[in-house]
Amino acid sequence: MKKIVLIFAAMLAMAQMNAATNNAAVSNEANNAEVATATQAGDDESTYVHPFKMNDDESTKHWTIETNGLYFGMGVKHNWDAINNSFEMGLLNIVAVNYNSLHGQNLSLGLGIHHRSYSIKRPNMLVRDDNHVVALDVYPSENINEIKDRTSNLNMWTWQVPLMFRQKIVKKLEIGVAGILNWNYYARVDNHFEMNKIDYDTHFKGLKQNKVNFDFMATLTYGGTGIYCRYTPAKFFKDGFGPEVKNTWTLGLTLGL
Repeated sequence: MKKIVLIFAAMLAMAQMNAATNNAAVSNEANNAEVATATQAGDDESTYVHPFKMNDDESTKHWTIETNGLYFGMGVKHNWDAINNSFEMGLLNIVAVNYNSLHGQNLSLGLGIHHRSYSIKRPNMLVRDDNHVVALDVYPSENINEIKDRTSNLNMWTWQVPLMFRQKIVKKLEIGVAGILNWNYYARVDNHFEMNKIDYDTHFKGLKQNKVNFDFMATLTYGGTGIYCRYTPAKFFKDGFGPEVKNTWTLGLTLGL
């Protein structure tokens, strides 16, 4: 009988120990659940994205090589009264190295191509003398009414090196500013007119343009498409080799920037 009582007491003690262990496990699980809930709540609070932070998955890399910035624009202000209008087009970056902070900021350095054409007001046309000096002249006819389809254009082709900073405002809206180093490698005058039912075309190059100058550019884009403003403060011609074509303001459209 005494042995039975001892065995029963031992079994009761073991049962109490198992219950205590189970209660401790349940308590630990509850504590872990509370910690996980608190952590999740903390993570939810940290996902708030301020307006100047990239909040999409466009890129997860800091450094990329890009081709972008196709643009078309019209001149809205010129300092030379003989200019009727101007047109430009180009690719801002044929190739560019871009650094993305992954927080909405991008800084890029690239190489691009640019073309600008100035149209001269009628009845004037551009001519060049033996010293390569470009000046205004009239069409070769005593009767101006005999001249038809008159166009006179001053054209320049440029390699450009833009250093550009872009900042995201919201998810797809972005502003950008750039300083652009230009190498004006080629310039030409193109004249065309019709007289007595005969077409006349004259083209001359070898102009004394300034080879190197700077432009400034500002952009506002949404989803890669936007508008831009470009300012060219430098003179087109070297001193003494042509009229003062400078301080050109251009407004236009950008694609894929």
